Amino acid sequence: MKALLALEDGKVFSGYSFGSAGEAQGEVVFNTSLTGYQEALTDPSYRGQIVTMTYPLVGNYGVNLQDVESSRLQVGAFVVRENSPGFSNYRATGSLETYLKENGIVALERIDTRALTKHIREKGAMRGVISTEDLDPSSLIEKARKVLPMVGQDLVQKVTTSTTYTWSDQGRFTILVVDCGVKYNILRELARRNCRVVVCPANISLAEIENIKPQGVLFPNGPGDPAAVPYVVDLARAVMKKYPTFGICFGHQILCRALGAETFKLKFGHRGDNHPVKELSSGQVFITSQNHGFVVAADTLPPEEVEVTYINLNDHTLEGIKHRYLPLFSVQFHPEARPGPHDTNYLFDYFVKMVEDNLA
Repeated sequence: MKALLALEDGKVFSGYSFGSAGEAQGEVVFNTSLTGYQEALTDPSYRGQIVTMTYPLVGNYGVNLQDVESSRLQVGAFVVRENSPGFSNYRATGSLETYLKENGIVALERIDTRALTKHIREKGAMRGVISTEDLDPSSLIEKARKVLPMVGQDLVQKVTTSTTYTWSDQGRFTILVVDCGVKYNILRELARRNCRVVVCPANISLAEIENIKPQGVLFPNGPGDPAAVPYVVDLARAVMKKYPTFGICFGHQILCRALGAETFKLKFGHRGDNHPVKELSSGQVFITSQNHGFVVAADTLPPEEVEVTYINLNDHTLEGIKHRYLPLFSVQFHPEARPGPHDTNYLFDYFVKMVEDNLA
């Protein structure tokens, strides 16, 4: 079945459908990971986005029950150069194509993903529409221009849990995760470190948190504009004064805004598992997994309170901070990986040690 992808600037790409029939819209972005398409499909940070994989062959190892990062597929639509009709992996339970169709995800293959990626790099991430039904380029371009821009969107409410639940019931410390769109592997990493992990909605009150009696609080990844969720920023400002606090990706942006910093949208974002980050204290370089379109403006942080800990070696944007007086730190990258290298996995140990020291 033929399908079209139209961008708001008038650029149109043609290809063939290999997912669900229909129409989908969102911000068109690209991911440079060589593997990990199932993790990307289920990552809540991709809510409201059409994800393009730059690696040319996708689907060759199928899908399985272990590599999901949330309870559902999150992407608005999926774009690849070539979908592999066959798959081979000892864990595989089905094909990517069937997975997408069963979950109602529109997907496009046999388009020039290199040209699309170069276009986004030059012009910036932009709104788009994919359709298997409306094949009129002019019509689709107009639809793309009516898609809500990512700036100003509160997408946290679309991915956060509706009720508080316990991920792992046993452990030395109770860690509360404020669900802005958390990936499951963040919860797994905490549980592996003998923590009792409780997950709560993003709009929880401080009084409700105090009733849970956590020893530490984590603000994880999530989708959308961090400036559009002042209720989470206000919560973070209150929480950091009472508990050891860790922020990852969107959570990093939330904590920095709570400390008075500003955030802004990158031209095309950082999405993939090969982003070099430098730790300033040691000079060591780590290869990291990343997925974000917004970033903290480093020069808006209060230097008397906050120390910059990591920078991105590609564009020198801020990648991490720690507070000079409070037990608080955050990173823009993903130490839990999935997919990606485990170079910075030690940050979970650092957080648990911070919690332990705070109780001493």
